[in-house]
Amino acid sequence: MITVTKAAAEHIRKSAESSQARGMFLRIAVRLGDGGAIEYGLGFDDKGAGDVHLTSEGVDILIADGAKELLMGAVLDYVEIKPGEHQFIFFNPNDPAHTKPAAGDAAG
Repeated sequence: MITVTKAAAEHIRKSAESSQARGMFLRIAVRLGDGGAIEYGLGFDDKGAGDVHLTSEGVDILIADGAKELLMGAVLDYVEIKPGEHQFIFFNPNDPAHTKPAAGDAAG
């Protein structure tokens, strides 16, 4: 369904510890935006009825059952955008705004 990279998993665990969310699940929320692109949200949460639970790189993830098709084949990564500036990014083949990496690119 969705894969979490090692870099993302490490940052998620650090965030959980610093925010006292240890033992909680990472919730990945998705919705189609006005322009048709997929919009994402991340946060720590408890499991609810209708949630799908999966594990990637040791991170327990929750997604709403209705969102699993939007996340099929997606990857969550944590990258340095520019020196000293890191953020989570999604690579999602289901997102119309998703672009495939050019030949020779490591990221997409």
